[in-house]
Amino acid sequence: MLTAMLISLGLPTDRLPKYPALATADTITSVSHRAEAAGYDAVFVTDHPFPSAKYIARGGHHSLDPFVSLAFAAAATTTLRVQTNLLILAYRNPFVTAHGIATLDSLSNGRTIIGVGAGYLEPEFAALGAEFAARGARNDEVLSAMYAAWGGAPVEMVGSDFVATDNVMQPPPMQQPHPPVLIGGNSTAAIRRAVTMAQGWIPMPSPASASKMLGTPGIETLDDLAGRIAISRRLADEYGRTEPLDIWFTPWALSGFGDKQWDPTPLRDELAALADLGVSGVTITLPGTTVAEFNAALDRFADDVVHA
Repeated sequence: MLTAMLISLGLPTDRLPKYPALATADTITSVSHRAEAAGYDAVFVTDHPFPSAKYIARGGHHSLDPFVSLAFAAAATTTLRVQTNLLILAYRNPFVTAHGIATLDSLSNGRTIIGVGAGYLEPEFAALGAEFAARGARNDEVLSAMYAAWGGAPVEMVGSDFVATDNVMQPPPMQQPHPPVLIGGNSTAAIRRAVTMAQGWIPMPSPASASKMLGTPGIETLDDLAGRIAISRRLADEYGRTEPLDIWFTPWALSGFGDKQWDPTPLRDELAALADLGVSGVTITLPGTTVAEFNAALDRFADDVVHA
């Protein structure tokens, strides 16, 4: 379990094709090393293997492969955790995904955090041969399959597009029974999935106007978040969950809908308010179109918030 408020920094690998210097091996390793030295707890990457040109033209983004990117980050550091935020489970065979996660966790000596999501880009689903309409059920199926594979025993399981008959996976994850799994999304279905199938939940700050595009309700204020947290606690009681649910969030200014600028005092106040609501980790994205600009933002945020 994650017991303290952790700070996870988004690696700038999602700024292709405009800023390719931010998505190189040297940048991943140097930024990860710098983040570890500055006191950040983790770095994260997102997951868009094949988005549509229309999505990119409207302000969307590409990403490097999450497992390859995080392997570079892990190899350059010793204590920094490496996080997917968010890995789209429907895009891949569940056992291939489970093997990639187990390998990353093994080679990083147990530093992996797995944030997963249902996804929202229908053209990307179509290009990857994944069924968009069934993505919620697919998430449940993939999670169950990965947990079975990580158990180490032969797996007998028939899924919607796979048949496992006496199959065994090696290596096992370093963290046992597996790395912490965090479910992304603001919907009641996502919260229920987190409560019943995972260690944590990642609600996302977003305007209500974007709810149709993202396929999840907006969270515009701390009160909105508090209402969603209340749902998580009601569902935990309903399903008899006794283990605390790790909750991660993103300060609005440092989210995908923010301006990536911050005033230290209000931001620290916001983080304190999030902690009071029960948030145990925050993910942040920082500005920068060059490595130097990004490093400057990394250092300033460390001075303003991490060290404070």
